[in-house]
Amino acid sequence: MGPPCGRSGPRPTEDGAVKIAIDSPVRDDVGRLLDEHLTDMFATSPAESVHALDHSALLAPTITFWTARDDDGTLLGCGALSRLDAPGDPAGAGPHGEIKSMRTAARARGRGVASALLSEVLAEARRREYTRVSLETGPQDYFASARRLYARHGFTECGPFGSYTLDPYSVFMTLELRASQIQATAHPESAGGPARQ
Repeated sequence: MGPPCGRSGPRPTEDGAVKIAIDSPVRDDVGRLLDEHLTDMFATSPAESVHALDHSALLAPTITFWTARDDDGTLLGCGALSRLDAPGDPAGAGPHGEIKSMRTAARARGRGVASALLSEVLAEARRREYTRVSLETGPQDYFASARRLYARHGFTECGPFGSYTLDPYSVFMTLELRASQIQATAHPESAGGPARQ
């Protein structure tokens, strides 16, 4: 396994001008972006169907949080990986991660920020030997670009996982990492750079 979730030092990676590193969800600029994220989630779904995390919840020791920034430090986006050991996961299924708090700043959309963040999150999940990574998003048109992004990275729709239950305002997606690693090894040309968003 990798280092404990959320406790490793910065491991910046670069995707063009986008620099991705482990960061704190309580930094001022990050807090503003997360507030915007929560506002949009509550505007598009009933409160009982909103599963986005606030700043304090993202400080949990089972969560690792990243930001994407420009060379000058301007915040472009964020994303998180949570380790799941939930009752809804079958016994012996192996470590399971959940993607949380994926958000691109409005001024940075169309630059591949979300794709770069997602690639880094998945790379970390593989380093930790997670067997799969899942997520919850919405079925509304507002979430269509997010669903397309995840599909481009190999995610497919699935049933509720962890502590989730069926909900008409939720779409669940998952990626089996063992299968995707075998495919990438067999067809290295398919594991190219991040998909354009």
